[in-house]
Amino acid sequence: MPDTKTILVVAAHPDDEILGCGATLAVHAAAGDRVHILIVAEGATSRDAARAVETRATELGALRQAAVTAAARIGAQPPAFGGMADNRLDSVDLLDIVKLVEDHVSACRPDIVYTHHGGDLNIDHRRVHEAVLTACRPLPGMGSRAVYAFETPSSTEWADETLPVFRPTRFVDISDTLDTKLAALDAYESEMRAFPHPRSIESVTALARWRGACAGVAAAEAFVVVHEVVTG
Repeated sequence: MPDTKTILVVAAHPDDEILGCGATLAVHAAAGDRVHILIVAEGATSRDAARAVETRATELGALRQAAVTAAARIGAQPPAFGGMADNRLDSVDLLDIVKLVEDHVSACRPDIVYTHHGGDLNIDHRRVHEAVLTACRPLPGMGSRAVYAFETPSSTEWADETLPVFRPTRFVDISDTLDTKLAALDAYESEMRAFPHPRSIESVTALARWRGACAGVAAAEAFVVVHEVVTG
């Protein structure tokens, strides 16, 4: 029987986990790997001048249900929610985010962790990246042997030259799971946009085809290797 792995994706907002690596997670699930999802922030209250969770309660509930539906469509476990303030993670002590991630790392002991790229325009993405770097530093006895950073359409490509550029060094063939990713994104209908917005089905598909062309396959998701420990 082939060895199976435990996978954890740490995403800032509902839909980031699918936009960034949904098809790769589906590849893992199809191989028998156990896929866990942590969504750090709630994903809606930044649309108001001041955070008002009660005002957005219906929308926040719908987003959580969308995340549960999307996870099921790619074969992942139901997601965990940190519930932190949307697009305000720069006002939260980094240690609080690190501890949230550490709790989930300790609980599931992932072999592989996927998270945001550190050069994204969105501040929440950058803060989550920092927290994962700390929570998943390769100490003796740590379960996670690899951390990979994904790109998030409408954030990664909008960063300027003052931030680290996304230069992928790892490509996962998603030729067989691209449609699964698109079906999962369909659960996030409220978060998707019309073409030519980068967060449209057409743009997500085009990106997958381009990343596939970069790697000589029909479709791919691309990652930066943050760290990868090879043993044996």
